[in-house]
Amino acid sequence: MFDPRRPTLRYRLDKGETLGVTWLMMGSVAMTEIAAKARPDAIVLDLQHGLWERRAMEEAIGIVPSDIPVLVRVAENSPLAIGQALDAGAEGVIVPLVETAKQARKAVDAARFPPHGNRSGGGVRPLCDFVDYVHGCERGIVVVVMIETEKGVKNAREIAAVEGVDMVFIGTGDLALSLGTFPHFDARHDVACATVHAACKAEWTLCGCFTGNLDGARARREKGYRMVVTSNDVDVLMRGFGQATAGFMARTPAGPALPPEPKPSPRPAPSPAVSATPANKAANGAGYVEEQRP
Repeated sequence: MFDPRRPTLRYRLDKGETLGVTWLMMGSVAMTEIAAKARPDAIVLDLQHGLWERRAMEEAIGIVPSDIPVLVRVAENSPLAIGQALDAGAEGVIVPLVETAKQARKAVDAARFPPHGNRSGGGVRPLCDFVDYVHGCERGIVVVVMIETEKGVKNAREIAAVEGVDMVFIGTGDLALSLGTFPHFDARHDVACATVHAACKAEWTLCGCFTGNLDGARARREKGYRMVVTSNDVDVLMRGFGQATAGFMARTPAGPALPPEPKPSPRPAPSPAVSATPANKAANGAGYVEEQRP
């Protein structure tokens, strides 16, 4: 949760760190708590494609320690969506599908209080100490805009040049759809990403990139991207359940054959019965007393 006196996200970006974030879509507060225990650089709550509701978002942000910044990918580029995310305690917003400098300015204005923008003052958390909150927001809140279409790539430099845009984040999946390369991330896709990255460098604006796995996150970090995705909850759940099921269904390799169990020995035949006559009993010397008959 955003601490206006210690804006962790801004501090870490200013230090030059590359952030490896955990991306959460399932709308689960409990899963957010578990993710925070792994100590990622930051956590993103995805309200555009995820299952988050307003109250769950507020609770999830509140459960994350203040030294782990939380960003919200809002559902749309509107003052309501951006204002609600920040009122809930997010330290930054990620605004999807920005294609022009005008749209980027709209996102910045919605995240800033007057006179720098048009954000409305309020929210349960900010009002606990609103003076402190407003002063902290002037520098602490981070605005990230997403370029994820061919049109956005063409306007990348103008978007990156907008004052108040702290980072341009490439949405690689939608970009592949827009370019017509999906499901392949081919040379055209690579060129588009490189074009956006170069435009950000030219305007001294940070650039991040959505990555679908850990190897991709490491590779983008090496290329100078400043925010990448190291894990997402849907992938972690699918992979974990899939591995457990496959491991259980797999047959164990057959080991050496066990020796056959020994057959039980045949029982000895019983001795022939001997009639219990007085003569026999006497012969056996068993102190026989002949039965008295009437």
